[in-house]
Amino acid sequence: MPKAHLHLHFTGSMRPATLLELADKYGVHLPEALTGGEPPKLRATDERGWFRFQRLYDLARSCLREPEDIQRLVREAAEEDVRDGSGWLEIQVDPTSYAPRLGGLISALEIILDAVRSASRETGLGMRVLVAANRMKHPLDARTLARLAVRYADRGVIGFGLSNDERRGMARDFDRAFAIAREGGLLAAPHGGELTGPASVRDCLDDLRAARIGHGVRAAEDPRLLRKLAERGVTCEVCPASNVALGVYEKPEDVPLRTLYEAGVPLALGADDPLLFGSRLAAQYEIARVHHGFTDEELAELARQSVRGSAAPEGVRAKLLAGVDDWLAGGPAA
Repeated sequence: MPKAHLHLHFTGSMRPATLLELADKYGVHLPEALTGGEPPKLRATDERGWFRFQRLYDLARSCLREPEDIQRLVREAAEEDVRDGSGWLEIQVDPTSYAPRLGGLISALEIILDAVRSASRETGLGMRVLVAANRMKHPLDARTLARLAVRYADRGVIGFGLSNDERRGMARDFDRAFAIAREGGLLAAPHGGELTGPASVRDCLDDLRAARIGHGVRAAEDPRLLRKLAERGVTCEVCPASNVALGVYEKPEDVPLRTLYEAGVPLALGADDPLLFGSRLAAQYEIARVHHGFTDEELAELARQSVRGSAAPEGVRAKLLAGVDDWLAGGPAA
């Protein structure tokens, strides 16, 4: 089924086999959590769990050292998305994390954007980049990153985000960075409503004027907030497998997909970090089908909402939406 993928982190998109090869190439020792078949239970709802998650992510990122590593990661992420029916991918990255090994901040972003253009040509997948600031760093760093993102708004950057532990750093501390991004024509898509409750979603709406929310699932705990999201048409990028792996919810059926969907909140299912959570885009739709009883018609509507919430050009949107209709009319098989 054609769909758009709006919540995929850069290093977290890596194939496990690729990580093993790169770790061997650079002599990086990986813990069993990154080499075993079962995705780790990280329980990031407590501080130790989040630290462990971040440590694993940083270890994986340390294996990306050369432009050809970046090219490979992006090409393989695109191939995986195409296999899952994605026709449009917005991959999220903080280029400051890669800058020390790639010749600086500007060089890192240009290498990433070049890799995205190459992968798009090779696979036929529409791809763009969402530059994300880090809540754990100073808001002035976010402003620098926002200005850089705006400079590349006509060269592959479509949005500006805010990631990492939402329990650290108030959304309002980053309001100037998001103002810079919005004024430069970028879509505002901060994380919120994952590790903390509805208040963090509300802060993203009120302080950062978010057009999309990364995760946003905890909004289900506040009916008034649900109405606000629905009325404003703010898309929540919901990542069910990630929510369970990080301990936000105990079981897949606990993720409030139905509550959000039936409240009229636009949704875009995302894989978040497949490297750590063990499932890619199509598996999120399977969770909706198996654990939440979504019908084929409802799955098709989820796919449409992902397309409508994207920054894809109108021609790409029209093609994907027509493809969803064809999928539904032809007897769904995936």
